[in-house]
Amino acid sequence: MIGTPSWWRGRSLQVRITVLATTITLACLLSLATLAASRLEPLLVDSVDHELMAALGPASASVAVGRPPAGADPVSVRVLDISGAPVDGQPRPPLSGDAIGQLKAGVPVRTDGDRWRGQVVSAPDGSQRLVVAGAGLVGFAAAVHSGGLWLVIVALVGAVVAGLATWLVVRFALRPVARMRGLVRSLPPRSRLPLPTSHDELRALAEEFNALLARQEEVSSRLRRFTGDAAHELRSPVASIRVQAEVAVANPDPELAQETLTDILAEAERLSALLDGLLSLARSDAGEVPPAEPVELVTQVRAAVRRLPAGAPEARVSAAVTQAWALATHSEVELVLDNLLRNACRYARGQIVVSVLASRSDVRVVVDDDGPGIAPEHRAKVFDRFYRVADDRARSSGGTGLGLAMVAEAVRRRGGRVRVGESPDGGARFEVKWRADRAAATG
Repeated sequence: MIGTPSWWRGRSLQVRITVLATTITLACLLSLATLAASRLEPLLVDSVDHELMAALGPASASVAVGRPPAGADPVSVRVLDISGAPVDGQPRPPLSGDAIGQLKAGVPVRTDGDRWRGQVVSAPDGSQRLVVAGAGLVGFAAAVHSGGLWLVIVALVGAVVAGLATWLVVRFALRPVARMRGLVRSLPPRSRLPLPTSHDELRALAEEFNALLARQEEVSSRLRRFTGDAAHELRSPVASIRVQAEVAVANPDPELAQETLTDILAEAERLSALLDGLLSLARSDAGEVPPAEPVELVTQVRAAVRRLPAGAPEARVSAAVTQAWALATHSEVELVLDNLLRNACRYARGQIVVSVLASRSDVRVVVDDDGPGIAPEHRAKVFDRFYRVADDRARSSGGTGLGLAMVAEAVRRRGGRVRVGESPDGGARFEVKWRADRAAATG
């Protein structure tokens, strides 16, 4: 991840999840503690006001009927006149003129260490009396501070507990992963991981890993077969060239030397074609795919037909459209067409027909010949590297066994498709499909 510290990336998943969970829990708990602390003072004041109003109601009722009010500890009840002077025979309460005015208006008043609420009532003689109830707030600030401090402590303890719980839960949850890792480390060749009985993420992980093992074994098997086939194919022309050279050295006859050099040249050309095919497939396997561009297939097909050697069977182009644009490269299209036409020339008895078809989504090139065709049981494998329907097929016809493999690879990496079937003339039909370039077609 870009911008992530290296020390964080080096920590285990258990540590990172625990740290993140603890940090988030601590932030949430501290936020809640701060909010609760900010509401603690109003909550305590509301509680005092509730007690004052509970005492003020009965006291006001008693004054209204001419009875002295009864206070209830810790609430103190006083009876004053409208000016704030006491009429209950007790000392004047510590209330200023402004405070008296607020109490008469029903507004609570807070003085040094006390909370007051008042209510104006009419005495039996018609005079107005101010009944006030007060309670001390001694230790109020300390209680608010202590409450906030305890809330912070509880938040810290809660975060620590959440961190420990997360550590244990993650450790327990990752225990099957650790067991799976141990199984992978000691897994014998061609074996698979046992699937958990529960249908959860671990089972999905095991299934994906088994699929990866299967693909890896398939790739390794294909690589071994390809290496063996390549070594076998390279050994044949090299051995032939060596034998021909040894014959020429042992028999310094000019006529025999000329014949030998001709054979060596043919084998060298075959070896060069084989190496070119191997390099092309190796580049494709390495993912070296140039960007696609619009290629006009009708023109390319006519040019490929013109490149056929003298003496080749008659090749006819049948195009249902004047232009057909495919997304590929010119070199890829030339490789595909040349290999398909050379393959058709080897087996056609007298005629080859190349058709170009186009639709909105794709364009197709169909190559038909009137040769012996390909049996159904071989059609799925003719695009494999070095595959032959008969052991001597490629050598007797001059092929390397890589032409159709290169065709399939060049078409596949462009998102196309190639397949083989039976021609209406009784021979083989090869059909290649590329994605169409709509922009070039409409332009």
